[in-house]
Amino acid sequence: MHRIITFVAGTVLGGGVIYAVSRTGKQPTAVPAPMQFERRATPGDNTDNEFLKHGYPGPVSDFMLRSRYAASYNRALRNPNWVAEHLTRDNLKGTADRANSEFKEDKDIPAMFRALLKDYYRSGFDRGHMCPAADAKKDTESMNDTFFLSNIAPQVGKGFNRNYWASLETFVRDLTKSFDDVYCISGPLYLPEKQGDKWFVNYEVIGDPPNVAVPTHFFKVILAKRNNEPAFAIGAFALPNKEIDNDTPLTSFSLPIESIEKAAGLTFFDKVERKVGMVAPLCSKIQCTLEHDAWKKKKRNPK
Repeated sequence: MHRIITFVAGTVLGGGVIYAVSRTGKQPTAVPAPMQFERRATPGDNTDNEFLKHGYPGPVSDFMLRSRYAASYNRALRNPNWVAEHLTRDNLKGTADRANSEFKEDKDIPAMFRALLKDYYRSGFDRGHMCPAADAKKDTESMNDTFFLSNIAPQVGKGFNRNYWASLETFVRDLTKSFDDVYCISGPLYLPEKQGDKWFVNYEVIGDPPNVAVPTHFFKVILAKRNNEPAFAIGAFALPNKEIDNDTPLTSFSLPIESIEKAAGLTFFDKVERKVGMVAPLCSKIQCTLEHDAWKKKKRNPK
């Protein structure tokens, strides 16, 4: 079973970007961002006024709560804003087979804002999961939920979705071997690239007519906890949507969580105090390396 709720939210493109991730995969340059956020009521809380007498125009996001994840969908870009998961050793168990599932349009999204199967046809991009199918082996319903296009974004296939990104997904699952609870939020980014002395945000739009934006980057933000330790481990990674050499260290894509928050217009795990003794860098707790053949050994099918 799943539920969908409409609520008011800021656009993922809002605000200024405070860092640039190199398209070559080199260490990104990050500028620290303030860790305090001012809380304000959304416009939807104050629509009883003369200016919005005949309706609130938005932006509106669609919130989805499904068996193995929660997600927020961006109607303008036809991509998720974010997809959140909770992984444990137990909830990763199961026998559901992705070979029995098919990609499908999300009929809970209004038709005019929906990503379509035909948008991806001969687009040159893979349908990349934000909540991976391999995280939802619990049962057939859970597996099927990951194939909604509202959980999908266009990803470069060779060298990314089928390789480096897949290895990162395995890395996140394997964290459950070291931590009792792992929380992971994944999503797209649209970051600027310098051309001459100016910065531009350039991204392709697939479909005919054009309908679905192709992200320039993808992020995974991770919060992990051991029951016998008071502190949380936290890590954040932003990867370019392009072929990445397997020799590229995962740590080269590591960023302060505040940098991704600033770029995406989101806040992550804001109920966790980010102070000494309460949080520690993930890569100080475990070795942040990828095993690029691990998913092949598990006979993972390409997406």
